[in-house]
Amino acid sequence: MIEIPSKVEGRQFDLYKLEQYLKPLGYSIGGNWDYDHGYFDYKLNDENGYQFVRLPFRAVDGQLDSRNCTVELGRPFLLSHVYEVGIDEEVDDAGTLNQFQEPIDKDAEVPYQYIDAGKALVSELEVTLLNE
Repeated sequence: MIEIPSKVEGRQFDLYKLEQYLKPLGYSIGGNWDYDHGYFDYKLNDENGYQFVRLPFRAVDGQLDSRNCTVELGRPFLLSHVYEVGIDEEVDDAGTLNQFQEPIDKDAEVPYQYIDAGKALVSELEVTLLNE
C-alpha cells in the first residue's frame, strides 16, 4: 500500500453527489463497505494481480445505505492484491474488488509504473472535487 497525500482528505460530501462526480472518472464503490465506512476504487490494472487507487470515506451524518448521508474522505492510497489464479473472478465488470475471496498477498508491492498513474488520478480527483 502506498498512501498519496491529497487536498481532498477531510473534505465532506453528500455521498450521492460524490458518487455522481466519481463514476464518470471511472471510480466505483468497492464491495467492502459497511454502514459507516467504505471505499471508492479505481482499477488501474488486472494483470499479475490487481492494482487500485482506493479512496476511503466514512459516514459523518447518516448511514451509507440511507439517503442524505454525508461522508468525509480519507487519504487515497494505491493498493495491490495478488489472487490465486483459477478461482472465481476477483473483480466484477464494474471494476469492484470482490470482498469474499482472500488474496494470496493483500498488501503486495505496487508495480512502479502504477505509482505515477495513481498520483495523476489523485490530482484529477482533486481538480474534480475541489472545483465543484
